[in-house]
Amino acid sequence: MTDDAASRAGGRRLVSGVAWNALGRGLPLLLALALTPVLVGQLGIERWGLFTLALALVGVFGMLDLGVGPALTRALSERIGAGDMEGEGQLVASALAALVATSTVFAALAWWGIRPLVEHALNVPPGLVEEAIVAMRVLVAAAPLVVANAALWGVLAAHQRFRAANLVSIPVGIFYYLGPVLALMAWNSLVAAFLALVLCRLANTLSYAWLVRPLVPGIRLSAIRLAPVLPLLRFGGWMTFSSALTQALLYADRFLIGALLTLTAVAFYATPLDLVLRFWILPVAVAQALLPAFASSFRALPAETVALFRKATLLIGAIVLPAAVILVVFAHPALRLWLGQDFADGGAGVLRILGVGILFNCIAFAPGSLIEAVGRPDLTARFALAQAVVFVPLSALMLLLVGIEGAAMAWALRAAIDCAGRATIAARIYPAAAGTVRRLALPIGVSGVGLAIAAALPSIPAALAVGAVAAVGFAVFAWRALDADERAGLALALRSPAAVLRR
Repeated sequence: MTDDAASRAGGRRLVSGVAWNALGRGLPLLLALALTPVLVGQLGIERWGLFTLALALVGVFGMLDLGVGPALTRALSERIGAGDMEGEGQLVASALAALVATSTVFAALAWWGIRPLVEHALNVPPGLVEEAIVAMRVLVAAAPLVVANAALWGVLAAHQRFRAANLVSIPVGIFYYLGPVLALMAWNSLVAAFLALVLCRLANTLSYAWLVRPLVPGIRLSAIRLAPVLPLLRFGGWMTFSSALTQALLYADRFLIGALLTLTAVAFYATPLDLVLRFWILPVAVAQALLPAFASSFRALPAETVALFRKATLLIGAIVLPAAVILVVFAHPALRLWLGQDFADGGAGVLRILGVGILFNCIAFAPGSLIEAVGRPDLTARFALAQAVVFVPLSALMLLLVGIEGAAMAWALRAAIDCAGRATIAARIYPAAAGTVRRLALPIGVSGVGLAIAAALPSIPAALAVGAVAAVGFAVFAWRALDADERAGLALALRSPAAVLRR
């Protein structure tokens, strides 16, 4: 068991998994950045605001997987590490059946709830009401597909088949962004755009199922049982609760803005927020590779698990920080070049503030993966509940007092507290990681404070100088946080990257 667990937790598999996951998310999102101005031009500001709200609804669909996707990854990874694969097909079949049934019921209920949401909860112009209702009802049909994809991805992740999974998902992901543009050229309606999104989800489900079938024999209707799903639901229930609160905190601001202000304000806030959330490409790629590795190794190999946690955290920070500095310093010119003067004037302040928060938001994925692998998602859920109680009212208050920049301040503050809280929880439930958490606090704290100072400076040269100092401070303290052999390996990689790649 130890040898296999060590192999699954090895740095080579981590790097491979991260690289493929990053490609799988990154290539379609690069296309999304290029196509956003086209979509804004096709839809107009108000319909674009509705489009972003509807995409937030798709994010809510992610809660309907009941945490079963990550729970499957964890359960199957432990079985693979132990060499015990008996009953895997029955477990997967039962989980898929439970998820599809639950999400179908939700989709039916949501279909009826769309009209009051559009007519009474959002400030939708009268001329767009009917189009919005039909379009969002079309999108609701994707709910069962979203949760099925999450479960199937969980199986592929447990088997660490990141290369195959991403090779089939990249074309689907590209059409997820290109499809609405092509559909709008044929039919200038939100309905056309959302039909394209649903078809892409269906293609994704079919491609994942094609990959899973040879990996897990025994997936059939006759294998469906309730008993194998109950442990997943108990574990996943807490993950669902945590995910629901996280999604609520992530998207609550734009719904508050839509209710209290205007759809134009939603667009000026949601577009910068969606831009910074593109940074999730890396931490999500890392987290997806970490969970099966942690789940296989945390019991038998604590030293290797902690080393993996340390390197993953610093990897996220090292890549996200420079990008965050650029975003904070050049927020206004970047938005002007991307979407025009109106978006730059309306959203640059929001983008600068969110650029600070996204650093902490991304780093929080590493301790979050360790908490889930150890089997304590209930602690993350309780912490998310405490955040919701504090930050949803705070966001509304800051929105009324300062405008959309105030909502961004509340979001960034919550991201920093969430990162610190998850790291503290990870150290308490997995004592082997406590020393590493303390060592990582300094590089993360120094970089975050420097980034916040840069965001507050009106001068681009001054902000750039402070951002550079923050990056150097992170590099110095991150180097000190590494073990001696890790420093030697990093030094070798810096001196001769080609040799390391050949090895």
